[in-house]
Amino acid sequence: MLQAPIVESEALPSLYSLKPRFQQLLRPLAAALSRVGVTANQVTVFAALASCAVGATVLSTGWYLLLPGFLFLRMALNAIDGLLAREFSQPTRLGAYLNELGDLLADAALSAPFVFLHPWVMGAAIVLAGVSEMAGVLSAAQRRNDGPLGKSDRALLYGAFALWLGLGGSIPTWVPWIIVVLLSITIFNRVRQGLAT
Repeated sequence: MLQAPIVESEALPSLYSLKPRFQQLLRPLAAALSRVGVTANQVTVFAALASCAVGATVLSTGWYLLLPGFLFLRMALNAIDGLLAREFSQPTRLGAYLNELGDLLADAALSAPFVFLHPWVMGAAIVLAGVSEMAGVLSAAQRRNDGPLGKSDRALLYGAFALWLGLGGSIPTWVPWIIVVLLSITIFNRVRQGLAT
């Protein structure tokens, strides 16, 4: 998990604003994991590897119904690794790298099953998602989590897409263009807010 003692901030509303409540629900589980010796770094690595495995499985099989539940689990794992690092005295320099790089890898893997919608545009969306996360990290004083399409928002969106596809629905090929626009706005917002602090 990100180890630096920084303030996490967002100017434009995002699902990320629900994170404190979500963490409160997960705090007993994090405490139990800490008691049995599970570390924040182990959770981070597991989340990244599991995301790659699930993304590859869905991409190769089309089993989209695997994604909604796993995306929720991944959000929980992301919250748990942060709780372990901050509240159970497990911060490490390696953890800071694992957290950010693992998130980039997991995001790309879990977005990949949607490339069929429009391969080039969805590929651009995957790249822009990574750029948006780096724009959040690069702020000098704060880890920016501005929307409108932050990590939690993307998880909800892709989970809804996967559920719809798994139930036999279809998604218009213009949808990736909307994702690209929203990610571009997210990057702009994070850079603008980061420069303002």
